[in-house]
Amino acid sequence: MDRELWPRRPRPETTGPHYESEVTRPAELRTVRARLRAWVSDGAGESAPDGAVVDDLVVAVDELASNGLRHGRAPVRVLAVRTDRWLLLDVSDGDPHHGPEPAVGRDPALGGMGLRMVAHLTTDRGWTVAGDRKHVWARFPTT
Repeated sequence: MDRELWPRRPRPETTGPHYESEVTRPAELRTVRARLRAWVSDGAGESAPDGAVVDDLVVAVDELASNGLRHGRAPVRVLAVRTDRWLLLDVSDGDPHHGPEPAVGRDPALGGMGLRMVAHLTTDRGWTVAGDRKHVWARFPTT
């Protein structure tokens, strides 16, 4: 496992407007992506993050939630929190015994590169366990 890319550590504490959703099937991700885009745009006002940040957030939701469904245990829960400086994404699943494992030495054509891609889109990331859930989190700058 590439522990430096997705280190085990607590997610940053946050307060502020948040978005929550639960996913039990991959087909539900379409709705989550659309609602998350609307949530970011509707509540940000003049301090709205640019479109590239929102696109990165949506890509990360898709990758992390689909990993949770494929490798973890449903339901997968998506939490996004907005602050004045960044967006925090927390995706949790019911498998607290296995952390995220970025692909190593694999041909990108075979897939499995989502964790690396999300890592490159974010300023900070990690994972932790709370109760019976694994939480994989990432921060996106908005300023």
